[in-house]
Amino acid sequence: MQAIVLVGGEGTRLRPLTFGTPKPMVPIMNVPFLARTLERLYEAGIRDVILPAGYMPQAITEYFGDGSRLGMKITYVIEDEPLGTAGAIKNVEQHITGPFFVLNGDVLTSLDLQAMIDFHKQKGGLGVLHLITVEDPSAFGCVVHDENGRISQFVEKPPKGSEPTNDVNAGTYLLDPKVLEMIPPGRNVSIERETFPKVLADGHTLYAYTTNDYWIDLGRPEHYLSAHRDILTGAMPLRLEPGISGPGAAAVRNNPNLVAPLFIGEDVSIDPHAKIGPNVVLGDRCSIGANAQLTDSVLWDNVTVEEGARMDEAIVASGARIGASARIGRGSVLGHDVVIEPGAIVPEGGRVGPAAPISA
Repeated sequence: MQAIVLVGGEGTRLRPLTFGTPKPMVPIMNVPFLARTLERLYEAGIRDVILPAGYMPQAITEYFGDGSRLGMKITYVIEDEPLGTAGAIKNVEQHITGPFFVLNGDVLTSLDLQAMIDFHKQKGGLGVLHLITVEDPSAFGCVVHDENGRISQFVEKPPKGSEPTNDVNAGTYLLDPKVLEMIPPGRNVSIERETFPKVLADGHTLYAYTTNDYWIDLGRPEHYLSAHRDILTGAMPLRLEPGISGPGAAAVRNNPNLVAPLFIGEDVSIDPHAKIGPNVVLGDRCSIGANAQLTDSVLWDNVTVEEGARMDEAIVASGARIGASARIGRGSVLGHDVVIEPGAIVPEGGRVGPAAPISA
């Protein structure tokens, strides 16, 4: 069994985080998201992975190499131009040797891949699509199927109130190689809008595998924060110790000003008078000054928060510095190496790139 992980997107919705980091390398609990995905594949017995990469591929190839460090084989196929979901799959056709998974590189889920393999063996057909039931499917692609899971129709982003079902495409597929014959080469092709409807139109069978697993699209900052909160609280299982976890947890666990759940990276410095938590992730080598207050926020590596600074529901990329008594508004996103001057205020929902310091 092989897997294709679609990692070619630029991550425009996550800017300014992705100005310096390709979307697959954005950290989840201090580890690149793509590494989390590869861990899930490994647990399902999959060792052969193909990565169609496009945006900043060097960061990915340098981190993962040939995959041997993970006990896997990784094949990279660099796209000169975006090819869409199906186009990217067609572009790696020469490396496909049998049934294969396709995983959307934006999705964090607790889906049991081995159970999906077993379902495919039971049902047959040209593929199985993972579906999730949502309250409002108007922002998604609805997938209509019968009680046996046989898919009959795809409806893309139906107007609210007109949806034929609340089951939506969750971005993980297990496909037979024959599907590749239905994808035209050399152009941008959407598997959701073009390929899957063609499979049905040509008389072939696709099945729905509907679960209530944890599932979230990480493509937006608010979802990225929600994912971390869900991991810390246990809603998304990721084998963390309850309370205060991470490699730096032991050194700070007795600090009475820390409110669990928290994740503490390596070599983190926290002033005993800082107030941190709940739902805060501190990357490696972060430094938090006296009387600083952090809640519901994710800090990447090497972030400095000076005395008296405050933030809530913020994301701060690596190397940033928040000056003394600065205020970071709720929902703000700070890019790599950003400098927020002492006393400065970043308004609610602010997006600060690495171009210039923010002054008071």
